[in-house]
Amino acid sequence: MENRFDKDARSWDEKNHRVKLASDVAESIGLAVQMNPDMDILDFGCGTGLVSLGFAGGVKTLTGVDNSAGMLEVFSEKADSMGLQNVRSLNLNLTGGGTIPGHYDLILSSMTLHHIEEILPLLSKLFAALKPGGILCIADLDPDDGFFHSDNTGIYHLGFDREFMMEMFRSAGFKDVTARTAASVSRPGSDGIDREFSVFLVTGKAWWGRVKSEE
Repeated sequence: MENRFDKDARSWDEKNHRVKLASDVAESIGLAVQMNPDMDILDFGCGTGLVSLGFAGGVKTLTGVDNSAGMLEVFSEKADSMGLQNVRSLNLNLTGGGTIPGHYDLILSSMTLHHIEEILPLLSKLFAALKPGGILCIADLDPDDGFFHSDNTGIYHLGFDREFMMEMFRSAGFKDVTARTAASVSRPGSDGIDREFSVFLVTGKAWWGRVKSEE
């Protein structure tokens, strides 16, 4: 069955606001996390790789996960065109019972969680896929009153309160949870009126390895 994003994959990067948003989110992640050549990172809901492919040259591996075959095809083509040999893609539906293979130093996700109905079970799966001390970075919309998307079909959350998202992180087991503004997007809302939409970045560390060693 075709994913609703498959038909948009080829033209996804043509929207300037998407490219700028991804660039700003990537910059915010780069400031929050010190990348190094030994890192294995995973991008959940990677789309065409606008956020994560720029990190691939400075880390050990990058795994892009999405449930859209069309998006993953573009993601892989872009990685090939950049000469990246350490990038792979996985077609995976975590909310449909899938699990992430392997463990990672960093898991990032941008503008994906508002498409996920139940947040805590997903965060728990991402927690389980991190190495001890690994970091999760989630970027998503602050409350937007439903104006960001022209069609809210498949949108379960009209943005998130930052305190709510931080509490979800803590409930999933994350420590050292922080929130900051990652980006601001100027564009017409669904009502045609120009609006400013803000995007947060929430980060947390999976300290379960330290806890287990102390028990």
